[in-house]
Amino acid sequence: MGAAPDWQADVENQLAHLDINIYNPRRDNWDPTWVQSADNPQFREQVEWELDALAQANLVVMYLAPGTMSPISLLELGIYAANGGNKLIVCCPEGFHRKGNVDIVCERYGVEQVDSLEELEEVITYKWVEGICLSTTGMSEFHEPTDDFDNGSNNPIINSHFK
Repeated sequence: MGAAPDWQADVENQLAHLDINIYNPRRDNWDPTWVQSADNPQFREQVEWELDALAQANLVVMYLAPGTMSPISLLELGIYAANGGNKLIVCCPEGFHRKGNVDIVCERYGVEQVDSLEELEEVITYKWVEGICLSTTGMSEFHEPTDDFDNGSNNPIINSHFK
């Protein structure tokens, strides 16, 4: 989808032992030539899927990789930080071009922040084990865009969102 490495796959593999759902906006059939317009049905479907997943998630996980711009991730950081930030964990290592801005926003709005993907995995695992933000019911599943959100359970959902 963007310049960021496929960090979501690594995190999903590390969290496979947890009984959680992960909604990941990366998709195999993404076409970067799609016109990014509200009038484009494929583009609209993707953006609406992402917004729905973010709204339903118990926990939103963001990684702002060094060497990327991540404008949509920064937009979403602003939205969720300003709305309390309690379901947000941000991984913003040294080298991200707007790390200072991210640090200040996270500090101001009480958003939990970590410096590495390893720390991110540890925090997610801790929150799951301690029942913080996450329930412990359901089955571990991976969901790509176009999957139905209503699976009839109270599964915890993590949206590992960042391009």
